[in-house]
Amino acid sequence: MGYVVYFTIVRASSFVNSPYNQRQDAFAENVIRGDITDRNGNVLAQTNVAEDGTETRYYPYGSLFSHVIGYSDPELGKTGLESVENFELLTSNAFFVEKIQNEFNGAKDQGDTVVTTLDADLQQAAYDALGDNKGAVVIMEADTGKILSMVSKPDFDPNSLSSNWDYLNSDEENSPLLNRATSGSYAPGSVFKIVTTLAYMRQNSDYSSYSYDCYGSITEGDVTIRCFDSTVHGLQDLRQAFANSCNSAFSNIGLGLDISGYRDTAEDLLFNSELPSVLDYTKSSFALDEDSDTAEIMMTAMGQGETTVSPYHMALITQAIANGGTLMEPYLVESVTNYTGTEVRRNVPKSYARLMSSEEAAQLKEYMTAVVNEGTGSVLSGRSYTVAGKTGTAEYSLTDGERTHSWFVGFTNVDNPELVISVITEGSDGSAGGKAVSIAGTILDSYYN
Repeated sequence: MGYVVYFTIVRASSFVNSPYNQRQDAFAENVIRGDITDRNGNVLAQTNVAEDGTETRYYPYGSLFSHVIGYSDPELGKTGLESVENFELLTSNAFFVEKIQNEFNGAKDQGDTVVTTLDADLQQAAYDALGDNKGAVVIMEADTGKILSMVSKPDFDPNSLSSNWDYLNSDEENSPLLNRATSGSYAPGSVFKIVTTLAYMRQNSDYSSYSYDCYGSITEGDVTIRCFDSTVHGLQDLRQAFANSCNSAFSNIGLGLDISGYRDTAEDLLFNSELPSVLDYTKSSFALDEDSDTAEIMMTAMGQGETTVSPYHMALITQAIANGGTLMEPYLVESVTNYTGTEVRRNVPKSYARLMSSEEAAQLKEYMTAVVNEGTGSVLSGRSYTVAGKTGTAEYSLTDGERTHSWFVGFTNVDNPELVISVITEGSDGSAGGKAVSIAGTILDSYYN
C-alpha cells in the first residue's frame, strides 16, 4: 500500500512522460499532435491534417532544427524534443466545452504546444556560419541555462526521412543522424587548458607566480611536445601561457600536477559523470590515472591524449565560469500552452551544481579575456561587444596526413555575461586552427549587429 501511494504521487509522472512508454501513442487516437515553436512563436514542427483525416508531421524549417527538434514518424520512431515532449504534444488542454463537442462529433482534440527556448534567427545564423563544415554549435544564456541554438552538421531533412532512411543509416562517413553537439566525442585540444589551469590553481596557491621559458617545444625523456608551428613564446606566466595557448608550458604544468587531484578537478567539471541534459548525450572521459606515463600526462595537460569531450559539455563548463562558478540547469522548453496560447506550465531557471568557487571562476574569466584581448582569439577583439574565450586545435592523423579539429568556447559581454557559445569544426587541414573562432565571430556579429 505504501508503494502504491509512493508510485502514484512521486513516480507516476516520470513513467507517464517517459518516451519509452508506448501507451502514450494511444493518445494519438483522440489528439492531433501539438506544435513545437521557438521562443518567438515561429513554428518548428506541426501536424497537417488532410481532408480524409490523414495526419502528416511537417517541419517548416527543414533541416535547420533536425537534431534538436528531431522527428516523429509512425514507422521510424521519435528523436530529439519530439521524443522528450511526446506526452505534452499528445495531451490536450483545450477548453473542456470544446473537448466535449469534439467527443460528440467524433473529432480529435488539438494537442498542446511546446514553446522552446530556441531562437530561429540565432539558429539560422549558426547554421549558415557553420556552412559545409562537419561540426556543431551550442549557444546558451549565461545566467539562465536556456539553450538558444543547437546545430549539428551534416544534417538531414525530417520532411523526407522515410525516402532517405536507408542512406541516412548507411552513411558512416558523415553520420548525418548523429547529434554532434551532445553525442560527438572529441579530443578537446587547447580548450581543455581551462581544466588544467583550474587544477593547477587548486594545487598551487601561488599560481600567479608560475613562470616558464618557452623555446617552442618541451622534451621529457623520449617525449617532445611542440607549440603550434613551433612558436617560441619566451618567458610566460600562467596568464600569458593561457592566452597564447603555450603547449610547452602546459605540458610542464601537467608534469607537476598530482594526478589524483587533477582527476578530481576534471570530475568536478563533470568528466566521467552524468550531464544535465534532456537529450541523449555521450559522457565525457578524463583518462589519466596514477599509472599514466609521462607522455600521456603531457599530452592530456595540453588537450590531446585519450581525454574526450562533447561541444555541449564544453558549453556547460563555460557557462559555469561566466556565471560565477554555478552551472545553471540547461533546458530547452520555455513553456507548454494549449493550442490557443493559454499557459499550462512554465520552466524557470534553477541551479544544477557549483562547479568551482566564484574566485576561481573570476580568475578563469580574466585569463579567457586575455585570450581575446592579446592572445590566440584576438580576431574577436574590437567589436561592438566584448568576448572572453579559449581557442583550441585538436590534432589527429588520417591516411591523408595531419588533420585537426578547430574549437572555440567563450561568452559575450564579459562584465555581465550574456551568451555562451561552443563551436567545433571537424577535419580541417593543419593551417585552419582558427576556423571555429571565425565562425563564432560571424554568429555573434549576426546576433549583436
